[in-house]
Amino acid sequence: MRNPISTLILAVALAAAAPALAGPVNINTADVKTLAKELDGIGESRAKAIIAYREKNGPFKTADDLKKVQGVGASIVERNRAKIVVDDAKAQKSNAAGG
Repeated sequence: MRNPISTLILAVALAAAAPALAGPVNINTADVKTLAKELDGIGESRAKAIIAYREKNGPFKTADDLKKVQGVGASIVERNRAKIVVDDAKAQKSNAAGG
């Protein structure tokens, strides 16, 4: 039989590692669900604000541009910097089409 303390330690370690396992998030193409699920400190409300901001102002150029979105501060950007991607899907499509 497994030691309950060992099981608890393993469960805590796996839970702590889960955020590190999240994949990159393209903040220029991600939907509300993806932003809220993958980015620490971003819930549905902030995810909607991110999408509204990019629809109004165009694609983000850097992760730091997220700080321009109301409710997203420097600490949220720093916590998520390693998984934020800012590829501009529209530019990629036009480059792929030769334009």
